[in-house]
Amino acid sequence: MADSKRFRFSIDRGGTFTDVYAEVPGEPGYRVVKLLSEDPDHYPDAPVEGIRRVLEEVLRTPLPKEGFDASSVEWVRMGTTVATNALLERKGAKTALIITKGFADALVIGKQNRPHLFQLAIPTPQPLYSAVLEIDERLRLLKPDEIDGTPHAIRCPSGDAVEVLATPEWGEVHDDLQRLKDKGIESLAVVLLHAYAYDAHEKKIEKLAREVGFGHVSVSSATMPRIKLVDRGQTTVVDAALTPHIRRYLEGFRRRFQNPKADLLFMQSDGGLVRADRFKGSNGILSGPAGGVVGYAATGFDPHHPQPLIGFDMGGTSTDVSRFDGLYDWVQETEIAGVHLMAPQLDIRTVAAGGGSRLFFQNGMLAVGPESSGAHPGPVCYRKGGHLSLTDANLLLGRLVPEFFPHIFGPNHDEPLDTDTARRAFESLAQNINAEQEKRGESPMSLEAIALGCVEVANETMARPIRELSIARGHDVRTHALSCFGGAGGQHACAIARSLGIRRILIHRFAGILSAYGLALADVVVEKEEPVSWVWDANSKARWEPRLADLRGKAQEALQAEGFDPASIEVQEFLSLRYEGTDHAVMVRRPVDDNFATPFRVLYRREYGFELEGRPILIDGLRVRGIGKTSRPIVPPLAPKEAPTPPAALTDCYFKDGWQKTPVFRLESMGAEEKLTGPAILLNDTSTILVEPDCTARITKEGDVEIEVGAATEAKADTRWDPVQLALFSNRFMSIAEQMGHTLQRTAVSTNIKERQDFSCAVFDPEGGLVANAPHQPVHLGSMGEAVRAQIRLHGDAMQEGDVFLSNHPQAGGTHLPDMTVITPVFEGGRAVFFVASRGHHADIGGSTPGSMPAFSTRIEEEGAAVESFQLVKGGLFQEEALRKLLTTPPDIPGYDKPQMLSGTRALADNVSDLKAQIAANRRGIDLLRSLIKEYSLPVVHAYMGYIQQSAEMAVREVLEELYRKHGGQPLAAEDRMDDGTPIHLQVGLQENGGALFDFSGTGKEVAGNLNAPVAVTCSAVLYCLRCLVRRDIPLNQGCLNPVRFVIPEGSILNPSKHAAVAAGNVLTSQRVVDVVLKAFGAAAASQGCMNNLTFGNERFGYYETIGGGAGAGPGWHGRSGVHTHMTNTRITDPEILEKRYPVLLWEFSIRKGSGGNGRYRGGAGLVRELEFLQPLQVTLLCERRVHAPFGLNGGDDAARGVNLLLRTDGTEENLGGKNEINVNPGDRLRLLTPGGGGYGEPGF
Repeated sequence: MADSKRFRFSIDRGGTFTDVYAEVPGEPGYRVVKLLSEDPDHYPDAPVEGIRRVLEEVLRTPLPKEGFDASSVEWVRMGTTVATNALLERKGAKTALIITKGFADALVIGKQNRPHLFQLAIPTPQPLYSAVLEIDERLRLLKPDEIDGTPHAIRCPSGDAVEVLATPEWGEVHDDLQRLKDKGIESLAVVLLHAYAYDAHEKKIEKLAREVGFGHVSVSSATMPRIKLVDRGQTTVVDAALTPHIRRYLEGFRRRFQNPKADLLFMQSDGGLVRADRFKGSNGILSGPAGGVVGYAATGFDPHHPQPLIGFDMGGTSTDVSRFDGLYDWVQETEIAGVHLMAPQLDIRTVAAGGGSRLFFQNGMLAVGPESSGAHPGPVCYRKGGHLSLTDANLLLGRLVPEFFPHIFGPNHDEPLDTDTARRAFESLAQNINAEQEKRGESPMSLEAIALGCVEVANETMARPIRELSIARGHDVRTHALSCFGGAGGQHACAIARSLGIRRILIHRFAGILSAYGLALADVVVEKEEPVSWVWDANSKARWEPRLADLRGKAQEALQAEGFDPASIEVQEFLSLRYEGTDHAVMVRRPVDDNFATPFRVLYRREYGFELEGRPILIDGLRVRGIGKTSRPIVPPLAPKEAPTPPAALTDCYFKDGWQKTPVFRLESMGAEEKLTGPAILLNDTSTILVEPDCTARITKEGDVEIEVGAATEAKADTRWDPVQLALFSNRFMSIAEQMGHTLQRTAVSTNIKERQDFSCAVFDPEGGLVANAPHQPVHLGSMGEAVRAQIRLHGDAMQEGDVFLSNHPQAGGTHLPDMTVITPVFEGGRAVFFVASRGHHADIGGSTPGSMPAFSTRIEEEGAAVESFQLVKGGLFQEEALRKLLTTPPDIPGYDKPQMLSGTRALADNVSDLKAQIAANRRGIDLLRSLIKEYSLPVVHAYMGYIQQSAEMAVREVLEELYRKHGGQPLAAEDRMDDGTPIHLQVGLQENGGALFDFSGTGKEVAGNLNAPVAVTCSAVLYCLRCLVRRDIPLNQGCLNPVRFVIPEGSILNPSKHAAVAAGNVLTSQRVVDVVLKAFGAAAASQGCMNNLTFGNERFGYYETIGGGAGAGPGWHGRSGVHTHMTNTRITDPEILEKRYPVLLWEFSIRKGSGGNGRYRGGAGLVRELEFLQPLQVTLLCERRVHAPFGLNGGDDAARGVNLLLRTDGTEENLGGKNEINVNPGDRLRLLTPGGGGYGEPGF
């Protein structure tokens, strides 16, 4: 310690507990305290109470609860949930948003995608601001070839150039700011379009705001100077709302002491400490978890033997996982509580599984979470009337020993954990489980087997994000060590490591408080960054070197001002690099030879699986991280003992092979280098460690625990139904589909797949029935199975190992032609035992218009390459030459009057690259399936494949039975019309056994246009609706459709002929089918019923977007405004990215006020989007609900119809209708008003 007579405190204030690690005078030189974060009956503030207790114990002087002398405290370091809780609870300072005119709602709209695909009641995050002021100012970002020809072009330090189209009237701005101040606004967030490049307007507003008297002003160009209006804007709002809130907490914290002379530092989300006066809301959201990452990285990683680490931090309600390989993994963008944050953060993945995760039996399988019993009332064993939880399972299995657990329960807080009540709760759960077992002719399960099964299901849930963090990003998880910490992690470490193939576990002596101890190991950090817009080349060093040097000097100067001498300062320099045409940048640390391009390519290949050879590398930003090195705490080493430590007790623990006598040891009584063979339990004051059989624990001289994990035993499962194995297999199959999706998104090159996430991956049984699906777009849900079955019909036994098939034709299970499906059989023993498939939306596959989404197509051939079956890979060889010919050959339509309009693909390179990515995704799925088969055997895997489908079928039948009873068995009917008048008619016949007939007889005939929807699309829409009605997580597979039969008349708009045009059926008619199904069930009013498809381009480029609208209201909820609904969930391009890449200006993107239907529950409002075109372009619109309004339900009013307007430069205005193809000139504007959602229930009730 710098001063052996003074105290140092490292405090992690979590949601449930506050942990304190204190360096103190005397022996052993430290103290550890754990206390409740909220206990107002006993103390006003947990960190203050922790400090008081340590001072009182060491100084042996009674101290009051607050106001005590703290002059002996040298420093306090804190990781805190103050910012996180304020964000979650929306309790920041009263804030106003100052934003460019036309974008008042841009941060509320966000990226227009909804958080949960199957939630009809779409949650609307409450903004952190209570007022908005639009500023009449506007910049135009100039393209490089426009700069010299623009008279008043302003060259920006970033390398960009802008033209000022409108300058604010500063007197009006001053008066508006004064009015906000008079209304009680405390803080301002200033977010102007393209301010990352040109910040003069933001700075002027900040100056005026200071003059008016605002105490806190956050400007986006200083908070996070990077392109992307939504992310930068929401980050700035978080900063403005939470920083004053944090300041008030800090002031209150200091006031609780006398003579507070201590330095006060806070942990930031990026793993660095910062002085209290520099701690900001936007940088503190992951303050607490970051301390744990620093803790295990500093104590567990050996640079001389650099084994990478997986961090596993298991708490009461959730588990955080992370990775460290000598360098921290940072992410620059993330989403928390519906807010997109653009700030450096450690890459920490959170899963809703912890000691408080609740236990359920649903649809024949065990389920753990995501609901949590929390700290109050907590698990059953907490004696508060709580819920059956994972902690109860560990208690029942003997893995928690009540006599060694704190006696803090019961009305007087002096009783142990309640084993008896936990057992009775398991007996109740067992009754339900064994009733199902008896029905299936299976033996009853014991309480212990059920409890162990719950633990196994939880372990698999927690292993999934570890696979995502490692395997899905190109790392072999088996080469890692598992660094385990958190109060509950030690009970699960051996089992999770074994399931992942990890052989070494590290558990620090302070594992139960490692997030606090990590603060003592952390360094002070100063970050400086600037946006730039340069091309990387041989001459670019002359630009970036002096700018980095300037930032480096500023960081060093800031750290020296805080007392660090130059020798203790380290500076890390980074360039933010990306390939041209991509959105995701990679932060690359400066290499010794200054050739940033080489490590960029290595990192890009590892992250995404490929390089974009030949594409320019762009420099997006400069970043410098100054690190002030601090002294590390000295913990006395552990002395060896002459004789082995005897156990403190002997208990019984339940494992796979039954009950085993298990010795219990107190960790503090053990000596260095002692070894224990499992089973054994190790206890300290803050955690319990379970050493499982076939594992060996060693106590290191530092007092840590190192466990060698025995090899995984052969999986013991047979083909009989088992609710535990059912849950495990459900997780494993879903994990396979998810990892396929990660591979596809990682390796694809197109914006549609990588950014808009317009893709899905799935696993299928040998007959083409869906087993597991990881959909991003619901329209893909049920249709991919038909695509697989079509290939089975076409090729059957002729399929060989190494074959891969491509299709997109509606007659072969396709939706519309841009959705290309790649199908691969999985062979075992010479026969296809599974199929894997991936579907992605390709930007262009030919046809009459760029984007392959023509408004007026009448035959499918006009929409691009129509492929019933193409052998993409034959005998392991990629058929690239034949593929290029297939895609580039224009469609041949006999007698077509405009053959010159037909084209092959306009994006061949992207097509080929994305198809290779889809093949790679399928290959990933095959490898994982084969691994599963090797682990369990093919008969077992096939058996549980079928059981998972049965489980989904049970869930859907349960809902249909409930609807049968609700409606007295009467048939349900509904009808709606497309804008051309074509009816969509449905009658649902419900059966007492949970079956249903969906009869679309009476639906209109196939149309001459492209609203025709393939049968697969209707199946997808019905499956989506059934999944929404279930209202809980169930496996998405063929079983969901097993209770359902369809009647879809041939020749109708929902079952068209082979050559019918279908471009709009997938994106428009599918939405109308959903509205009709939900109307029949009375589940929700109509949503916008449209995807508002907009395409524009020329011979050089094409751009495609879909635009959100209003969601329908339902029984108990208002519809959300400005969101994608039902069969799509694509994101929209950020306004600044849009204007930087394409020749357009976005003048308005706002919520269309009053467009939602009125009712007891109001429908959501649509959107307004106004674009000005800067070049002659071809524009295509495919929209619905321009004639027939989205209907209200149960007395609710209809919503407003959509409107598409063309505003010409000569002042004329033209209503374009729902579907059109037009040529626009520079200065022309397109104004889209999207439909709202219908209201539910009579207004006024």
